[in-house]
Order: sequence, then structure tokens, then C-alpha cells
Amino acid sequence: MRLLASLAPLIGLAYSASRTTAPSGALVVGSSGDYSTIQDAVDALSSSSSSEQSIFIEAGTYKEQVYVKKISGPVTIYGYTEDTTSYSANKVTITYGLSQEDVDNNDATATLRVWTSNFKLYNVNVVNSYGEGSQALALSANAANQGYYACQFKGYQDTILAEIGAQLYAQSYIEGATDFIFGQEGQAWFEQVTIGVLEASLGYITASGRDSSSSDSYYVINNSKVAAAPGNSVESGAYYLGRPWRAYARVAFQATSMTDVINSAGWKIWNTDDPRTDGVEFGEFENKGAGSEGTRADFATKLSAAVAIGDVLGSDYADASWVDVSYL
Repeated sequence: MRLLASLAPLIGLAYSASRTTAPSGALVVGSSGDYSTIQDAVDALSSSSSSEQSIFIEAGTYKEQVYVKKISGPVTIYGYTEDTTSYSANKVTITYGLSQEDVDNNDATATLRVWTSNFKLYNVNVVNSYGEGSQALALSANAANQGYYACQFKGYQDTILAEIGAQLYAQSYIEGATDFIFGQEGQAWFEQVTIGVLEASLGYITASGRDSSSSDSYYVINNSKVAAAPGNSVESGAYYLGRPWRAYARVAFQATSMTDVINSAGWKIWNTDDPRTDGVEFGEFENKGAGSEGTRADFATKLSAAVAIGDVLGSDYADASWVDVSYL
């Protein structure tokens, strides 16, 4: 894992490029394209074709909820950008503001709902603008084999639902306050992500819903950063790396820099009357920064070795069409 981390800056430089025009064959969304909304372009994709299909989104803010249905072949959505390696250069934003006050379940609140496998998203900001008070997702990743590259995901509670199967989030930004990386059966690897925590008196980054010791579900945050979100003042120790949504929650933070926004205990019970810690696997390996210091909760573990990416995404992950190894 140290080799992967050390090569990452060189790889990023090698692949730095702009994407200001649509790739060949892509459906185009925007003022010069055939579609004015992203959903119209998604609906125009063939659900039965096994061939690769793609959408290119021109620069702009799109105020809509987008649902990507199950499609037989691979799908890629590209956002306009002058630097494909960096989320900070993104020029495309999808924003909506539904919460569970408005709809029946978490998934239905998501600004972007992805229900198809072999899916990739590049250089798009995904925002749920609802704010504090209820579950309100930016992303519902509801199928296996999905990759998100140089994207931003912003919400308050439940920002990313990494629900099912292998998923990769790389060189991206994730923002929230309460349980904002969560799900039940997801095997999600987060590589070189920046996690920005919002101003709050108490917050939790992850909430794993793994419900049995035999489940493959795992959230691993690798070679990343945790700090207050830009423009937010967060008290020292206000945040925890995670709490167990279910009794076999499994999460690891490794080779990750943490400011003092992280509490010295690191991890938290679900609540006083229902701790849910008997079967948890909360681990850390070679983290650094003020937030990595202190006496951790007695149900957490100091790992003797880093979790390998192949143990989460599968040993053949590097050959998978939905994994873009240039972002690793």
C-alpha cells in the first residue's frame, strides 16, 4: 500500500488533462447538445445494449434529480473540466434538495441515484442542498462495480449511500456531518479522498450497516485527509470516524491524515441504550495528525498491516472495466 501511495503523485501528473469536448459517440447535455437535462440523456441510453455508452455534460449547474436505471452494458458519465485529475477544477454540478421528510426512503432522496453496474462518473459535483434535519443523500450507489473519479459529494446527513457490492471513490471530495458514508452491503474503497466535516457539535463520518460476520461489506479509507470543510469552524474532538449502524460494522482508516476535529476515542457507540459494538471491526493503520492520537475506544483495533485494495474490490480489480487505475 505504501508503494501505491508513493506513486500516486507521479501517476496524477502523467494523466493530467482537460476534457472540454465530448468523447466520440457520447450523448451531450448542455446548450450545444441534444439534451437540456441529464435525465433526458440518461433516459435515451439503451437499457438492453451490451456496448459501452457515455454521456458528456457541458459546464453548468443542473438542478435536477438523476436516476440511472439498470443497463446491460457499461455506462460512463463525464463532466466538463480543464483538469481531469482534480475535483477542484470541476465545472459541472448536479444539485437537488429532497430529504426523507419528502419521500419514503433514503434512496429516493438522492440527487444522483445509480442502479446500474459497470458505471463510472468523472469530474461531477453532486449536491443535496437540504441541509440539517433529516436524511438527505447526494449519491445512492445501489449496484456493484461503480467507480467515481475526481468528483465532489456534498450533503449533511447520509451524503453517500455505498449500498451494494464493490465500489471505488478516488481523488474525490466528500462532505457531511452525520453518518455521511454509510450503507449495508457495500465493499467500498476510498483512495486519496478529502473528507470535509461541517460545523457541528457532534458528528460521525461512517455508519456501516454490515449485519453479519460473513458479510463482505467493508469501507476502507486509504491515503486520505480528514479536516474541517472550507469555511467551517469545527471544535476539537467533535467528530468520530464512525459508529455502528449494525452490530458487525466494519471500517478501516489507513495512511490518512486527520486534524484535531477527530475525537481521541476515534470511534463511538450507536447510542447509550443500544451500543452495537459486540461484533464491530473498526481498525486503523499508520494514520497521522492530531486526530490520530489519543486512547481509542476499547472496541476499536490497531491493525498490524494495511488492508489491501484487492481484499475489498477483488483480486482482479485492476483488470475491471469500471476501475480506472490511473486514479490509484
